[in-house]
Amino acid sequence: MLPSVLVTGSSGYIGLLLIAELAERARAGKLGAVVAADIRPPDALPSGITFVRHDVRDSGLDAVLQQHGITVVVHLASIVTPPKGSTRAFEYSVDVEGTRRVLEACVAAGVRRIVVTSSGAAYGYHADNPVGLRESDPIRGNERFAYSWHKRLVEEALAHCAQAHPALEQVIFRVGTILGATVNNQITALFERKRLLAIRGSASPFVFIHDRDVVGCLVRAVDAPVTGIFNVAGDGALTIDDIATLLDKSVLRIPAWLLQGALALLKPLGLTRYGPEQVDFLRYRPVLDNTRLNDVFGYRPAMTSREAFLAWRDGRGR
Repeated sequence: MLPSVLVTGSSGYIGLLLIAELAERARAGKLGAVVAADIRPPDALPSGITFVRHDVRDSGLDAVLQQHGITVVVHLASIVTPPKGSTRAFEYSVDVEGTRRVLEACVAAGVRRIVVTSSGAAYGYHADNPVGLRESDPIRGNERFAYSWHKRLVEEALAHCAQAHPALEQVIFRVGTILGATVNNQITALFERKRLLAIRGSASPFVFIHDRDVVGCLVRAVDAPVTGIFNVAGDGALTIDDIATLLDKSVLRIPAWLLQGALALLKPLGLTRYGPEQVDFLRYRPVLDNTRLNDVFGYRPAMTSREAFLAWRDGRGR
């Protein structure tokens, strides 16, 4: 029996790329039904894809899953870059409570597998993080970083569900920094500055993964013979100096205490959206080991971290 797939967050950046790929596989006879679910439809829906308007915070998803005979759910819906006016409570309701609703619906509808995009941020931003974090390392998402904390809570909810409902298979991807031709977020904003910002004494490493490799992992996860947790990142890492060289830019190095003090003053005045905690985000970035992705899941990213960054750099003008 061919798998039938529902994608939450299907109108987001990765969601759009994924449903386009799934549509091709469905037309080739490799998938059954493909359903795109989100709070708004995409500007262009690929042929053969059914769109369902659904907010992951709401009930009723189980009925949709049963109606379309869904066997695999790919859960992408989350708040990666908070919109203007967003609140911590809203982000929690989507990221954490929304995931719990999706899990409940999967169990109620008898779905076979759920595929979830977590993040390397689930490991947290800590000075004692090993370079080359492995899936067996503890997740210590920092409470003061909403995204990091919520990914930790989501993974804890997934672990609880796995114990209570072992029949629901899980594939969890802890994804590094995604880059692609049209990516534009708080990470790429750092690279667009005239001078790159760095914390004195920190290499500020980044691991990158190209968007096409993320989609490749998600597609494989629909019917891969293995389940579990996998870091998703290209080989290697780039320091802030490496990135500056590739962009032909200089680096502005600021002492941690100075930047923390400045942000503590500027945020209450509304002159920046970032608080003092942003310093740890800059200097203690998780570096992911992708050995398990390669050897156990059976997917080797087509691009290294360096190649993914170069592809983004060279595609900015297009």
